[in-house]
Amino acid sequence: MEIENKSPLRVHNVRLVDGVSDAAVPDAVLEADADGRITFAGPAGEAPPASRDIPAIDGQGGTLLPGFFDCHVHLGLPSNRSVVEQALTTGDVMRMIQTTHRLRETLESGITSARDLGALPAAYRDAVAGGQLAGPRLQVAVGIISHTGGHADATLPSGLHLDFDFCVLADDVREVRLAARRMLRDGADVIKVCTSGGISSATDDPDDEDLLDEEVAAVVDEARRHRGRPVAAHAQGRAGILAAIRGGVRSVEHGFGIDDRGCDLLGERGAFLVPTLATVFRPLERSKTSPWHYEKKRRWNEFTKKNIAAAIERKVSIAAGTDAGITPHGHNLAELSHLVELGMSPMDAIRAGTVHSARLLEVDDRLGTLRPGMLADLVICAGDPVRDITLLSAPENIVVVAQQGVVRKNTLPTEATGETFVAQHILEGHHD
Repeated sequence: MEIENKSPLRVHNVRLVDGVSDAAVPDAVLEADADGRITFAGPAGEAPPASRDIPAIDGQGGTLLPGFFDCHVHLGLPSNRSVVEQALTTGDVMRMIQTTHRLRETLESGITSARDLGALPAAYRDAVAGGQLAGPRLQVAVGIISHTGGHADATLPSGLHLDFDFCVLADDVREVRLAARRMLRDGADVIKVCTSGGISSATDDPDDEDLLDEEVAAVVDEARRHRGRPVAAHAQGRAGILAAIRGGVRSVEHGFGIDDRGCDLLGERGAFLVPTLATVFRPLERSKTSPWHYEKKRRWNEFTKKNIAAAIERKVSIAAGTDAGITPHGHNLAELSHLVELGMSPMDAIRAGTVHSARLLEVDDRLGTLRPGMLADLVICAGDPVRDITLLSAPENIVVVAQQGVVRKNTLPTEATGETFVAQHILEGHHD
């Protein structure tokens, strides 16, 4: 999740939520050096004197937070129409243009790092890292491994096969090993498997089991053999959740049917739950939903909320993810409000979207908190999200976004940015 561009930066007149402390620092300063690494983050009275050589931002009393993570996105998929419609009506060039727009939209919503779990080629990750595209730092799965008739089988009920290159079918241990090797060859940072059916797939159900225990374990072994890469499992029903954890995955995605046994296993194995609550809280409209999808959503939504609330109460390790692509792009931080609605404190929800997500992605040695030595990936929110977590849900409230000190978004009034912060090349991220 490296990026090449970096810049010194100073932020002042802000309330600091550093991702670690239980309380915010009311009048704070953050300063980063020429490598975009934080050298100071704390009370203004203890800060080093300002230098005219360092670009400065007056945060106007807003809240400075670590850059947020979304650990479950599909940036290659549209959220305003079905994947079937996209496949039949959108050419490759337009699809690429739309994807680059979604990358910037996601970044400007406050997501400075993301994990894409299918349908995004690794080249987008590399383009963001090299500065050719604006977007979150990326880890990518490239594709999704499932069995014939399972959640990632792109065959429609009519029998038409859409031949999505990111959907890989494997029906025994040998085939899943081969599928995992193909994903790794194509640049995957994480391997995505399906251990249950799904709400959004027409021919199966969340209670259906997908890959077998021994098949999951084989994928985990392949990932381990190749620089210890992690495995994420689409797992909605109870049986699929348990199979995923027994098989050794790093994260359970969705986890709608999780129960006490699943929570126990997560703790025992040190695995994470990424509940993608945006899919559950999204309004259900019969007129805009196919009958089979509507019935599955109606049946699963309410008891999903109860199950995830119980997991929150059990204090399992939770990282934030939205399933954007299935849910709207660019409104990713609404996920934190959903976590709070199900019982998490606002500060813990912020940690789920920052330091805990960084732990899941194994980058917590440099991202996820605003402490000296960490990289200056940060956002400024107008207002105090610790008091009102819903402030983060509106992208217009995210007034500043920076990665490694390079400012990617700044909608503060010009006079608030300070005389030292005028160079357009810094705003555009071309300062090295």
